[in-house]
Amino acid sequence: MLNNIGLPGLLLIAVIVLVLFGRGKVSSLMGEVGKGITAFKKGIKDGNDEIEKAAAEPKDVPGEKARDVTPHTNDRV
Repeated sequence: MLNNIGLPGLLLIAVIVLVLFGRGKVSSLMGEVGKGITAFKKGIKDGNDEIEKAAAEPKDVPGEKARDVTPHTNDRV
C-alpha cells in the first residue's frame, strides 16, 4: 500500500496536514523536529568522543603486573 503513494500522494497528504493544522503549527512542529535531530546528532558525536577517549586512556588491567607468589623455601634440612 505504501509503495504506491508517489509524489502526487505525498503532495496531497502535505496539503491536508497544512489545512488541518495551519501553517504556524506545522512550522513550529518542523522546528521541534529539527531541534530533535540536532540534539540526536550531538548525542551521537558526544558518545563517539567518549568511546575514543576511553580507548586512548591506559587501563589498569588486573594481572598485568605479575607478583611473586612462590612460597619461601628454608635452607635448613
